[in-house]
Amino acid sequence: MNDQLNNQTPDELDEATLLTVSQIFKALGDPTRIRILHLLSEREFSVSEIASKLQLQQSTVSHQLRTLKNLRLVKYRREKTSIYYSHDDEHVMNILEQTIDHARH
Repeated sequence: MNDQLNNQTPDELDEATLLTVSQIFKALGDPTRIRILHLLSEREFSVSEIASKLQLQQSTVSHQLRTLKNLRLVKYRREKTSIYYSHDDEHVMNILEQTIDHARH
């Protein structure tokens, strides 16, 4: 019986998965990060382009992108002196778009 309590079934979530899912939903709970991810669903942008389009300070955008990058929700590429960001997780982008669609109905 004790073995049954210690062994997870395939349907159970382990602690690492629970933590990751929780962190992703926490990230998606911030309006600024939602706006950034929604913008990145169109195409890649530089920090200055994101700041301009969303009328935010570049430091704010950089801080939020760092959070999203740490969660592997965005990725970047360097081109000379510019850094361009794009989304990095189609699953999360689908959840975001479905949630936006749901909110609009």
